[in-house]
This record gives sequence, structure tokens and C-alpha cells, in this order.
Amino acid sequence: MKFQLFEVAETFLFNMKPMAIVLFFVFAIIVVGYLIGKISIKGVSLSTAAIFLVALFAGHFNGKFCEEGGIWAENAGQVGNYFSLIQNLGLVLFVTSVGLIAGPSFFKNLKKNAKSYVLLGAIIIAAGAGTCALITIFVPDMNSAMSTGLLSGALTSTPAFAASQGALEGTVTEEVYKQISVGHAVAYPFGVIGVVLFVQIIPKILRANMDEERAKLVVTDEEATDKLKGKKLLSMDKFGLGSFALAVIFGLVLGCINIPLGGGSSFNLGTTGGPLIIGLLFGHFGRIGKLSLRVDEKLLSIFQELGLVLFLIGAGVDGGAGFVSTLSEYGPLLFLWGALMTVIPLIIGFFIAKYVLKLSLFNNLGSLCGGMTSTPALGALINMTGTPNVASAYAATYPIALILVVLASQFLTYL
Repeated sequence: MKFQLFEVAETFLFNMKPMAIVLFFVFAIIVVGYLIGKISIKGVSLSTAAIFLVALFAGHFNGKFCEEGGIWAENAGQVGNYFSLIQNLGLVLFVTSVGLIAGPSFFKNLKKNAKSYVLLGAIIIAAGAGTCALITIFVPDMNSAMSTGLLSGALTSTPAFAASQGALEGTVTEEVYKQISVGHAVAYPFGVIGVVLFVQIIPKILRANMDEERAKLVVTDEEATDKLKGKKLLSMDKFGLGSFALAVIFGLVLGCINIPLGGGSSFNLGTTGGPLIIGLLFGHFGRIGKLSLRVDEKLLSIFQELGLVLFLIGAGVDGGAGFVSTLSEYGPLLFLWGALMTVIPLIIGFFIAKYVLKLSLFNNLGSLCGGMTSTPALGALINMTGTPNVASAYAATYPIALILVVLASQFLTYL
């Protein structure tokens, strides 16, 4: 099925199938995004995250074209499904790659800082939930549906968004229920960009010595890697693509397992936590029996970058579809409340990690990315620091933050 892209004097200049126009958008966003990402102001740049901004812009027009009466309205469902597929594929590629790269150092790092990671994850979510509660109580005309939507967007947490919907479904009017989606859509863009900028600006403010900070990260667990030396292992292919695919399969299965939390609610690790954890395990142990789980480092680097790019495109196009119209309808103050739910947990978490928990700078920032459940910020941090080992702190903090933000979202709906 084809649909009209441009119309001049009732003549089609050319037609494209839905998949073709999606691919056109994807590669156009990549080119423009990378060019904008090269722009640096006092050493700070959006880098790969600039792709998200371009995708937001493209998503706005995509939403206009796909709405009723738009030139792509007939194929709106297909276009949306394709972008959703691209987003999830990118997410799986990115987190699995990060897990496999960081796996050799993960358990040694976790053993050293486990209590700090758990505590920091709890503090970050508590700060976000506390900010959300205060805004709900003291801001006129603010209700729990809108505020919990803002919180899930500010923390870029789809599970929290779903938890809010589940808690309020059938208990409020349809108009109020829809405000969860409104809040999420308004807060999400800054939830992405705000954390990305924060993890880049802080080292500049502190004038951190990047080489010294990299050296403070826990290095590879030599005992785990030494066990593989001299062993004759079976590799499925010369690049390790089969091993990567196996990690994805196990990760998706793990991510789909629902864990009950009581009160009829549950959570799962999803397409972020499941593949990330399996990637860490595969990266650490390196084999299953005689089967090698090693993946070529260059392939992992490519998948890591490609995955992040595809995820940002899918998330940006989806977020941009109704962002402008929603912001116009509800006003800029709504954006401000969402931004506060992003900034306040970041600042509180950073200072506690630095001065109370005494985490090194890169472990501090990696933990913040995990506590904020921000995959794009982790990608930016890896690029900025020049080492994937920061993912160990992210992976250790992420699960506790994921659980707590789901619980907090459900609790806040009672306000």
C-alpha cells in the first residue's frame, strides 16, 4: 500500500510505501542529528543525543501527517508500528552490548559498592516522588493523574507510566485518566535531554581529570577472564553474532517474567533490564560449558552506537508527535513541573553520592543514570568518559530504581 508524500497541483511527485518512508526518516534523522551533535559549547555537546532532538522535530510533523486528514493518515498505524519496532530493536542492541562489554568488571564493582548503589537508587526515586507529591499538593488544579504522568516522563520510565495507568483505571473519569499520558508526553523530552546534559556538564564544572577518573573505576575481574585462557571453546561464528543473539533471547525471556509486588500489581525488567542483566552475565562468565559467549569487541561497539541511535529515533518520533500541541494546550508551567522532577533527584543524588557515599565521579554519574532509569544518558556517559565500565554502576542501580519508581507511582495516585 502506497501513500502520498507530496502533492503539487493534484499530481503525485512520488509515492513511498510505509516502510520506505520510515527508513527515509531514520537515515535523514541520523545525518542531521550527528551534524548537530558535533556543535560544542564550552566543551559540552549533545553528541549522539542530538538525534533525539531531531527525532522530536520529525515526530511533530509525522504526527501532523498521520492524523485524520493528513497525507499519511491511511497508513498511520503502520508507520507508528515501524517506529516502535525500531525503538525496541535499538534498545535491545544497546543494552545487550553494554552488558557484554561491562560484564567482566561488573561483579567486582558490585561487590565493592553494592550498598551504595542500592541506597542511591532509593534516594533518587524518593527525591523524585517527594517532588511529585509536593507539586500535587500545592500546585493549583494539579491532580495525581497528571503529576504521576509527569514523574514517569521525567524519569523516562515506561513501567512507572503503566503502573499509574493501572492504579487509576476505572477509578477516575476518562478525561482525568488521559492526563497521565499528557503529563508523560510533556516531561519525557527534558527527562532525556536533562540527564544527558547533566552527566556531561558536571565533569566540566569539577574540572575532572578524565584519565584519573577512568583509573578509579574497578578494572576487569582477572580471575574470571583467566579461567577462559587455554580452553578450547566452540564459537558459533567468527564475530560472536550467534552469542549476541543468544544473549538477546535469554534477556527478552528474563525481561518478560512478571514479579508480583502485592496488591495485585507486578513489574518486570522489560526490554531494558532483561537483556542488560543477561549481557552482564554472559560478559562475566564468557561461556556455557564448551560454548563460547564471547563477542567481537568491534561488533559490540557498532551495536552499542547503532542501538542507541535507533532507540533515540524511535523514542523521539513518538514523543514529538503530540508534544507541541499538548504544551500549547496545557501551558509551559506543566513543562516546568516535569523539569523539576528531573533536576531535583539528579542534584540530590549527585551530592549524596559524592559527599556521603564517597563514590568516584564516574561511578557517581553511572549510578545517577541507573537511578534515573535513563538509557540515553548512559550512552552519552560512555561516549564522554571513553569507557563502557561506567555501565556497571548503571546496571547495579537500575533494578532497585525500577522497582521503587513503580511502587512510588502507584502510591502517589492516592494523593
